[in-house]
Amino acid sequence: MKRRTFLKQLALTTTTMTSLPPGLLSAAEASREDSRGVPPASEATWRADWLARWEKNILGDSRNRYCDKETGEELGWRVSPFLNGFYYGFLATRDPRWIERLIDWTDSCLKRTVIEPDGLRGWPKGDGGGGESTEYRADSLLGEAMLLRPVVLAAAEIRKTPTLQAKFGHKASSYVKLAEEVFQKWDSRDCWREVKAGGLWVVPAFGVDLQSGGWSTGYEGRKATGFSNPDNKQNHIARWLLAMYDVTGKVIYRDRAAQWFRLMKSRMTLHQDGKYFVWNYWEPAGPWDYKPDGSPKHWVGVHPNGGYYEIDVEGMVSAFEHGPVFTRGDIDRLIATNRDFMWNQQVLGAKFQRIDGGQPDPRWKDSPGVLWSALVPYDPTLRKIFLANHNPDGWGGLSATPWYLSLPPS
Repeated sequence: MKRRTFLKQLALTTTTMTSLPPGLLSAAEASREDSRGVPPASEATWRADWLARWEKNILGDSRNRYCDKETGEELGWRVSPFLNGFYYGFLATRDPRWIERLIDWTDSCLKRTVIEPDGLRGWPKGDGGGGESTEYRADSLLGEAMLLRPVVLAAAEIRKTPTLQAKFGHKASSYVKLAEEVFQKWDSRDCWREVKAGGLWVVPAFGVDLQSGGWSTGYEGRKATGFSNPDNKQNHIARWLLAMYDVTGKVIYRDRAAQWFRLMKSRMTLHQDGKYFVWNYWEPAGPWDYKPDGSPKHWVGVHPNGGYYEIDVEGMVSAFEHGPVFTRGDIDRLIATNRDFMWNQQVLGAKFQRIDGGQPDPRWKDSPGVLWSALVPYDPTLRKIFLANHNPDGWGGLSATPWYLSLPPS
């Protein structure tokens, strides 16, 4: 499954109407709802329904065992939705079997690592950026970050739950140790770049040579080459780093994430008298992002697939929850952008336009924009839209359903 297919499925499952939670029938009933937009008397009913549908779906779909075969970026796009589902499933239910499933999938991935020329472990595939290479195979920082975020967060839950610590404490420690080694791997390969407005990660222009098994010819020039990951990938990586900070307390992870978020914020502009945000999918960050003729290696502009922007907002909300880069005022503008500018003002069958108001691209005609679910805890209207349209047993529901059910009352 390529990332575009993943995002198409995710967008469809987060914007396709499903049955409403009982009692959430009309705007006229809003006055009877609690602070989460849910009528208190019906919450137990719809919660049980969502959990049952989610459980049937994730258990059935997990038989594909992506953990037994995927490498590279696909560790993120195909494996991490299940790991996130298991992690948030535990938070929502406190049932230890979800931790057991997370461990099963994690261990299956770990036993398939290979030792690379610098003695470090990885899962090389293609060019490391989601494409192919005829010269080498490379690791994907994105895939590894998406894989490891739910794993290290689950490790923290294991450590603070006595019964789980007694049984799986050694696993938790080994997972955190591995995640720290993965960070050091990418740092040592000179894939982190500091720039004027902050910092970001690049896809290296080298990997394991297909012929010799050593580094390919691009290794020697690695400090000056590469390709800056687009915003959505940077935000996935930064969320992993915030999780690493939460679990280890080591400020380097928080500081690296903050440097990216500062750069991310510098790329965002306001329109319509400063009410709404807009930003590009990718922008060049340094000399490595330009071709010899001076043109950028990638087009610059708003991406017509709205799913990428939902990922960006997840990153910004995580940044807001961890520190000073994004403020409550920024969150309010993001809410206004999604709710007041992008949304069609229909709770049932909600649809969203592009972040810049542009025409839909035929390739993503059903998802030029999507609900920014990460904002749901911060706005009652977006919460109603989520409750009215979320599909608890769809692809997007693998992680979003237990995530929402794990949220504390607001």
